[in-house]
Amino acid sequence: MTSSFFINIIRFILLVLVQVLVFNRLNFFGFINPMVYILFLYWYPIKENRAAFIGLSFLLGLSIDFFSDTMALHSAATITIAYLRPVIMRFVFGINYEFQSFKLSNTTRAQQFTFLALLILVHHLVYFSLEIFSFANLLLIVKKVLAIGSASLILCLLFGSLFSVNKE
Repeated sequence: MTSSFFINIIRFILLVLVQVLVFNRLNFFGFINPMVYILFLYWYPIKENRAAFIGLSFLLGLSIDFFSDTMALHSAATITIAYLRPVIMRFVFGINYEFQSFKLSNTTRAQQFTFLALLILVHHLVYFSLEIFSFANLLLIVKKVLAIGSASLILCLLFGSLFSVNKE
């Protein structure tokens, strides 16, 4: 058992608790509930076992679903971004991410921002498409993805800067 295992367990539990106890109760402008638990999928180590990562993503989504009463919508969205994460990483970081020495902390701020923004965008597209489940309400889906995605991105960036180690 390594220290990164325990750090990931603590992150998992804390992000579920913060999401369920704080952010699910917030309602900015009557409909914006930021989803900060996506940070777990952003922070999860790149070189870890992919099957375990997808399993943990499912458990993360299921935990949020259980407390939010959202009928596996979070589970579907988290599994989707867990599965697509290598594709998104290849798009953002190029071939570099496939090397053993790759670390998210060694990339540029713009790359980190783009990676997080794409994770949130894909998550929210899946989540709200399944929640609304109607092409007739396409503008509502886009509105929710953009509004809630922006709020989620801002809060994730704030959390990320709060809990990251400065490299000087």
